[in-house]
Amino acid sequence: MLQEPQVFDGRGPAPPPLTAPVFQILLSLVDEELHGYAIIQDIAARTGGEVRLTASTLYAAVKRLLDSGWIEELAERPRGVRDDPRRRYYRITRLGREAARAEARRVERLAAMARAKRLLPPLRPSASPVSPVSPASKGT
Repeated sequence: MLQEPQVFDGRGPAPPPLTAPVFQILLSLVDEELHGYAIIQDIAARTGGEVRLTASTLYAAVKRLLDSGWIEELAERPRGVRDDPRRRYYRITRLGREAARAEARRVERLAAMARAKRLLPPLRPSASPVSPVSPASKGT
């Protein structure tokens, strides 16, 4: 069974890392409610095929995530969805979001350590994923 996420404040031991499948499943559910096969497709697309989950890996992880309270199965289908009624849809819970956030921070700290050792290039200020639009570039 998964451990409940701990808040890491820099004092004391860090929470244990999440496995790649668990972290990727939680990431898939951050923005929307999805069924199992859609989770598999989302992970493959988001990682450029680097992470590919089999159905057995997905559903074993989903069972652990459900048991831990990090995700929940929807009682009703999402609004407007008309597909196979056998599909089960899942959503991330507050605990699952906290666990995903803690893992993202852990990975961020690891990347900072790698940058400090010059394994990765330094971040450039202009490397922001969303570029701001200046009022002058909007047009009149």
